[in-house]
Formats: sequence, C-alpha cells, structure tokens
Amino acid sequence: MDNSEIIWKPSSESKKSTNLSRFIELVNRKHSLSIKTEYQEIWNWSVNNVESFWSLIWDFSKIKGSKGAKICENLHEMPGAKFFPEAKLNYAENLLQSPDDSLAIEEFREDGFSNELTRKELKNKTLKMAGWLKSKGIKKGDRVCAYMPNCSETIITMLATSALGAIFSSCSSDFGVEGVIDRFEQIEPKILVATNGYLYNGKLIERAEEIKTISKRLTSLEYVLVVEYITSKKDIDNFPNFNTVFQSDPLEKYALCDFNDPLYIVFSSGTTGKPKCIVHSVGGVLIQHAKEHLLHTNLIEKEKMFYFTTCGWMMWNWLVGSLFCRSSIILYEGSPFYPNPEHLWEIAEKSDLNIFGTSAKYIDALSKSAIDPMRQFKLGKLRTICSTGSPLSPDGYDYILSNIKSDVQIASISGGTDLLSCFVLSNPIGAVIKGEIQCRALGMNVDIFDEKRESLVDQEGELVCKTAFPSMPIKFWNDKNGKKYKEAYFEKFVGVWRHGDWAKITKRGTIVIYGRSDATLNPGGVRIGTAEIYNTVEKLNEVVECIVISQNWNNDVRIVLFIKLQSGHELTEKLKGKVINQIRTNLTPRHLPAKIIAVPDIPRTRSGKITELAVRDIVHGKKIKNKEALANPEALIHFSNLPDLSKD
Repeated sequence: MDNSEIIWKPSSESKKSTNLSRFIELVNRKHSLSIKTEYQEIWNWSVNNVESFWSLIWDFSKIKGSKGAKICENLHEMPGAKFFPEAKLNYAENLLQSPDDSLAIEEFREDGFSNELTRKELKNKTLKMAGWLKSKGIKKGDRVCAYMPNCSETIITMLATSALGAIFSSCSSDFGVEGVIDRFEQIEPKILVATNGYLYNGKLIERAEEIKTISKRLTSLEYVLVVEYITSKKDIDNFPNFNTVFQSDPLEKYALCDFNDPLYIVFSSGTTGKPKCIVHSVGGVLIQHAKEHLLHTNLIEKEKMFYFTTCGWMMWNWLVGSLFCRSSIILYEGSPFYPNPEHLWEIAEKSDLNIFGTSAKYIDALSKSAIDPMRQFKLGKLRTICSTGSPLSPDGYDYILSNIKSDVQIASISGGTDLLSCFVLSNPIGAVIKGEIQCRALGMNVDIFDEKRESLVDQEGELVCKTAFPSMPIKFWNDKNGKKYKEAYFEKFVGVWRHGDWAKITKRGTIVIYGRSDATLNPGGVRIGTAEIYNTVEKLNEVVECIVISQNWNNDVRIVLFIKLQSGHELTEKLKGKVINQIRTNLTPRHLPAKIIAVPDIPRTRSGKITELAVRDIVHGKKIKNKEALANPEALIHFSNLPDLSKD
C-alpha cells in the first residue's frame, strides 16, 4: 500500500467557506497573527496557547452562559487542571436554542416505524418532562437513568435531566439485568426510564420482567417510567407511562450550573471487572463537542447527521451533542442489516443525509457482502462518512470510494468514553490519505511516546496527551482520593494522559492506530499491533473476521490467530497455508502466528469491539470477571481448554 496516497482534498474555494477557516481568521484578528489555512499551523497554535484557544472556542461557537474571566486553573497539572472555573451555563439550554419548526430529530426503526420532532417540539417536551422531574423532587446532582433504545424519548430524558442540573446515565435495552445492575447500582439513581421491549433482527424482545427485577434491586429508585416502545400484553406492575410526563407544567427556568458540574456518568466496558463510572462535566462535554462538530466535521445549521449507535456507547452522546449546531440528528434502532443489508442506505437516501457515521466493522461487513450502495441509492448530499470503534483498514477506504460515494470525505476518528470525544479525527481543510487518520484534534496535545517518554515520529508507541483539556473526566464515581482515576491514565507517565492506544504519527502529521497497547503482541520482545494482522488476514474471501492474542509459551509468548470463516469454508491445511502466505507477503515473518484455529464466533463488547483481553484471559485459564460486559459472552467457550494450545 502507498501510505501517501491522497484520496480526498478540498478545493481552495471550499476551504475558505469552512467554519475552521472562519475560526482561523478570528484567531488572526484577535492575536494579530497570520496563520495560514493549513491545519498543522492552527493545531500548533492551539496546543501552545491552550487558554487562548479554548476561550476563542467559547466565543466562536456562541455558547450561552457567562464565561468568566479565568480560563483555566492549574493548567499544567494532570490531573488537577480546571477549565472555566467561573463560568455558568446549562447544557440543555444550549442544545435547545432556536426552538423553531426546523427538524431536530428524525427516528427510524428496523420495522419501518419513523417519527419526527421539530426543535420547538423537542424543547416543549423536554421542559414538560423537566417540570415532572422537578415535581418529584429531582434537583442538581441527582441521578436519572435510562434503560432504553435509541429513540427520541431517551434524548428528551437526558435533556430534561440536564435542564435541572441533574446527572444522566444510560444503558441500551440489549443489556441484561446484571449488566444494568452492575452500572446503575453504583450511582444510585432516583428515577429510571425504561422501555417495555425493543426490536432486533426481526425479533421482538420483551423487557417487562427485567424492569420488575431491576426496580426491586435498585433500592435507591423512587420512580420508574415505562416507554411503551413495543406492543405487548405483559403487565409491568402499574408503572406510569412515560407519556404522562407531558401533562406536567413546563420548567420555567434552567438550572445554572458550573462548567465543571457533572452532566453524564458513562461506563467503561467492564470486561476486566465492574465497569468504571466515569463522570463528565457540563461545560467540558459542550465545548469539546462544539469544537469537533463545528471545526472538524464542519457541521452547519440544518444539516443532517446520522450515527449508527446505541445509548450505551459514547457515540450516542457525541451525536446528540450536535443539536447545539442547530443541525438535525437521525436515529436508528435495530439491526443495521434488517430487513436487508442495504437498510441504512435506504434511510440515508430517504433522509438526504449529509454525514453518515458508523463503525469500521460495519464497513468491513458491507465489503465482505459485496453491498453496492453507490449503484442503488441517490446520496447526492452525503459529504462525509465517519468511522470509529476500531481502525478503518486501507481496504475499507477503497470500498467506500468504490461502492458508496467517490467524492466523500472519509473521517476515521478515535477517542473514547474516557474523554467522551476524540484525540484524532478529520478536518475540512486538509487532505485525506488512505489508511491514515487525518489529524490530531485542535487543543489536544497528542504525541507518541516510547518507554522513556521520548517523542516518536514515524515509529510505533503509546498514544498520549501532554496537556490538559476540558473534557477530561471530573472524577470516577465512588473513587476515594482519585486513586482509580490516576491509575487509569497517569500511572505509566506521570503528568501525561496515557490513552492505551498503540499508534504512530507520521511526518505528515497523520495518525495510524494499530490497536490497544495492552493487546499488542510481543513475541521475542518485538511489539506488534493487532490491527496490522486483522487488515491483512481479513482481505481473504474465506475470512469473516479474526482475533489475535499472545499466549505465554516456553518463557516467551507466541502469536495465536483465531479465524471466523465464511459459511461453507473449513480451515484446511491449504487455507492455513494461504493465511500464512498472506501475512508473510504483506507483513513480516515476526507477524506469523504459531497457531491458527477456526472458531464459530468472536466475543465483542456491547459497542461492537472485539475483545482480545477476554480471549487472552480465557486461553490462559483465567476467570472472566464480568461477562455481562460482552454482547455475546457465549462465544468465550470456543476459546477455553483448546487441546491445540497445549502443544508446540
């Protein structure tokens, strides 16, 4: 692959019309500078002038609230920095500005149901629900939780909660009872909003019994509201219907919050124990998402953005945050491949989408199934396709341009629940290079470190952030003295955020992510990123997907490759030879697996990421602490006590 292959770049005319170009003009005007419309220049300024940068982001994005004179306390302390310590604002008020008849939410389900809400309707419903919450005694700092599908009622609940300065948290409705309890029990909610069921892949899944069990086990609960999302005859203990909240008097005044007051509690995947409860701030989330949507995604008023997500994944929070830009958001609930593999593209055509967001695995699945949206659908307004969840392979870039749209900007983005935003993503004024993420995010001083804290260029190492940023978590819930918080990000490199990605920054300033650093392979002391092997092996037509781990063996480690095969194929010696040849030809002899084993399924988290650590643990005979964190825990059995792994 030619790593310098440019596959998209903006015209000089389109560069000038972007929000980012206007922001650069503002920087130049305010600070008497002459920064060109070149991304690296504005990025350098943003990370070397942190307070000036974030102050101008507030002004440029027109955040509603009082900014205060001080921009940051203890800027050079990580953790410890505190942005906008004097600021006052409300998250819901900012997202609900301009309550007119323009579209706010368009929602779709796999069974064909659809619904729309204008900005005026969304605000009215939010304030009525906030009035109901207030009448039940909900106040600043209380927790309101949702056990819900990806629908407008979930967004209304979040906005109503934040209108009061209370804290919102959510689990998607595909979680089982223990998964919900593991999360919500830690944060002691007073209100639970839950659905009576949901749809997936043509099946109707009831949730009545789960709601009854959860309501009894969450002893902090004072009220439960049920959204009748599906038609069901099952009784749900006379819990009030969600729609009754709209009979309440609307909230008259938004609660004024500090910038660093809590807004969300989100959860780590929990594959290594009880999920960590990560607390994010009102202002940190708002200003970070405003920056990413306005400057990096170039989102403008009334554009339509879709992201395939559930409310159990941070991309839901990211999508909803785009309402601040007066844009419209498109929701989808159900399987992306039901009732047919083209279903999301039918919605894209019907909605006239501008931005389509999904996971790299979805792109891979379309490619493997030879789906060809370009020839089937009119996608005239589609300008950007976002991909996240795992690294998008170079073949994924090729597939998008050949089979979806030839002139689309491919925005591979990466960050995480930990910051509820991105470290690396796209920008509208630079070129996109196949197989590489476009840029480091503005204001995010991202670097690659070796073990000695030395910066690396064009070499693989640990992805770090060297200076503070507003969307760092306030804290972990129930974390005395911040011990778990410090261990999570600042233990390896004191005073520097270590994110846990194994990556490279090229001389061009683009980024390549090779996988999680704790899942890297280390045979003979040489570290290898897992994504390199996935990208190579998954090119084979016989392979659906694969997962690779290092197994402790003879005082070293050896690489073990597990493969899920396409229907009708078997892992013969001939196919093993083909896999070995594919790796040897495209990578190096160091990448070659000692063992190749076929499995019928691969375990993944609820956000769709394959989980190397769980597989590695089960191969080594360790107990998996929290199977509820997995979408398909039954897949783990395929990796346990394998005779092949006790042989040379």
